[in-house]
Amino acid sequence: MTLTRLDAPFPHWQFTAASGDQLRVVPERGGLVVGWCCGGVERLYFDAERFADPAKSVRGGIPLLFPVCGNLPDNVLTLPQGRFAMAQHGFARDLPWELAALDGGAGIRLCLRDSEATRAMYPFGFRLSLDYTLEPGALAICARVEHTQSAGGRAMPFAFGLHPYLQVHSLEQAQLLDLPERCFDHLSAAEASTAEQLQRLPLGVDLRVDPVGQPAPVPRLLTGDAAIALHMQPPFSHVVVWSDPPRSMVCLEPWSARRGELGLQLESGEQAELRCRYAVMPG
Repeated sequence: MTLTRLDAPFPHWQFTAASGDQLRVVPERGGLVVGWCCGGVERLYFDAERFADPAKSVRGGIPLLFPVCGNLPDNVLTLPQGRFAMAQHGFARDLPWELAALDGGAGIRLCLRDSEATRAMYPFGFRLSLDYTLEPGALAICARVEHTQSAGGRAMPFAFGLHPYLQVHSLEQAQLLDLPERCFDHLSAAEASTAEQLQRLPLGVDLRVDPVGQPAPVPRLLTGDAAIALHMQPPFSHVVVWSDPPRSMVCLEPWSARRGELGLQLESGEQAELRCRYAVMPG
């Protein structure tokens, strides 16, 4: 198990597990995981040319969504403390994170703490850590959100999500299985048929499903050579599917809240864990 700093094709860190599986990460750019090689195959889509221009939004890897998933009305977070400008998906994906290897050599940990800059947008003390563990044929992710302090003793509301760009051979061949029959189409802001929406993957979709039943079905993405299943635990409670043609990728995203909602809250000193796991299986 090794964690190595590399300079090409851009500065990044590479973690290699005993199995040979790898993670590549750029902590300075929003704690962004830019690669996940599993079984000798790269499973993440990544647009390196776009990444080279910091003025452009990232297209690829695993962006992190905190303290909101999606966008708020007028891009403003309204709290008892006041009104705060908040960009789509929050600020965590734009800030530098700390990186360390996990004890035991199974993966990496990324950490983000509040700062003067974050408190101007979000008036809370917090610590956010992401553990990425390489398991046989899978990537397990554990997010820990801690509310460290708050002016006036107010609870800290938040949402958290992941935005992984999973690589597919083609949008025309990609399939999503084991999703509920109905979904919410973010593009039309209306309920829709999931099957009809998924037929539009090559044209671009942005939909949310709310898994039902106990245990809820495990959504699977057929990429062309494998199936990638998303296992998630509460408080993850929603799955977002997004495609961006002509890019050969589909995002299969666990969110803790609907778009523009915070949903969860922590009193000072409390913490929450959000866990999910992407498992690669034969297609």
